[in-house]
Amino acid sequence: MTSLAHTALALAMLTASLAPSAAPAALAAVSQAPSPVPYSRDDVMALAEKVADYQLATMAAGYIPPNTSRDTADPKGWVQGALLVGLTDLADRSSNPAYRQAILARGLANQWELGKRFYHADDHVIGQAYLWAAQNGAGAEAIAPLRQRFDAILTYPPKVGLEHAEYSDPRGVDCDQRWCWSDALFMAPTTWLELSKVSGDPRYAAYAKSEFAAVTAYLYDRDEHLYYRDSRFFTRRGPDGEKVFWSRGDGWVLAGLARMIPLLPAGDPDRLKMEAVFKEMAGKLKAIQKADGYWSPSLLSDPAKSPPESSGTAFFTYGLAWGIKSGLLDRATFEPTVRKGWAALTRAVHPDGKFGYVQPVSDRPESVSYDDTQFYGVGAFLLAAAAVGDLGLKPAKDRGVSVPRTPRNSGN
Repeated sequence: MTSLAHTALALAMLTASLAPSAAPAALAAVSQAPSPVPYSRDDVMALAEKVADYQLATMAAGYIPPNTSRDTADPKGWVQGALLVGLTDLADRSSNPAYRQAILARGLANQWELGKRFYHADDHVIGQAYLWAAQNGAGAEAIAPLRQRFDAILTYPPKVGLEHAEYSDPRGVDCDQRWCWSDALFMAPTTWLELSKVSGDPRYAAYAKSEFAAVTAYLYDRDEHLYYRDSRFFTRRGPDGEKVFWSRGDGWVLAGLARMIPLLPAGDPDRLKMEAVFKEMAGKLKAIQKADGYWSPSLLSDPAKSPPESSGTAFFTYGLAWGIKSGLLDRATFEPTVRKGWAALTRAVHPDGKFGYVQPVSDRPESVSYDDTQFYGVGAFLLAAAAVGDLGLKPAKDRGVSVPRTPRNSGN
């Protein structure tokens, strides 16, 4: 990134800042006093902007949260790419131009390039922000490198299987040339489908539909109506003998479906299959939501032993709210689930706008605390807020419930 581009990005982000300080030392302690849950569109979007402003301000200051991976600082990678996807939904609904400016500035700083890994889905997710930018002032140049990359993939499609090796395997994880892990279903297929819609080239959609069908046939558990994170988890069991389904992993899938389905024509056979999976997952998720509104990091684990976790909860809340708005889900049945999920998410927002309870980068359920935050978690929160705001929920009498700063570990 050139120094000029970096300056442009920082200035665009700083214009969004309403946070009093970007310094971690200045963050306020969590308030234990309950506060009303915002349900009206204006109140929901005000909270979304507060969270976005905190995140953009700290990013512009160069602050990277603790417990991150090496991918976090990559301006073209999935961690920041997922944040930008959430920002696009916020920018579509906010009168503050700073969010649009931040997305456009990031694209310019990246020279509209994807990540370095040619086939890897994680390095394709930022293409969704570029597609948005192309339709919001950046023009066709914003997706030129994207088309070049995807054209090359179509010319030389991957020929590996979907079995996932251990990350410690010295031979590498070659299946990641395809979408062999659940996270990939948020990262890549929407980019392919939207590029097809924008360009009019059906080849991109055909590739996405074929790969989605393949990974769904492989990773989707037809009994539990949930996706395994990858093939390594087929035989793994939790402490009580339960199957291991990772909350954020399935969150990536449900959110991905909410973004894929609208990009296919009504009645398209592949769309109908996606809708069927979406509705099955929705029914399962409603049944296993915890009493506090969160979903357990390991979805089928004992809810009494699991901590709050906000990234999976945000993706689920987003997907379910979108499902109601789109007419796929019955409002009377699923609105209480969305309300509980949204109320839980608001309790994860610190007084200064920091979004907590986000499990750090992983590939499985792990422990999490109120102070844990990550860029992708904020992206998920912004998606949830946008979708909840679109529902036009009437204010309710329920109020926020205080939660302890340090929850018990989930045990796995």
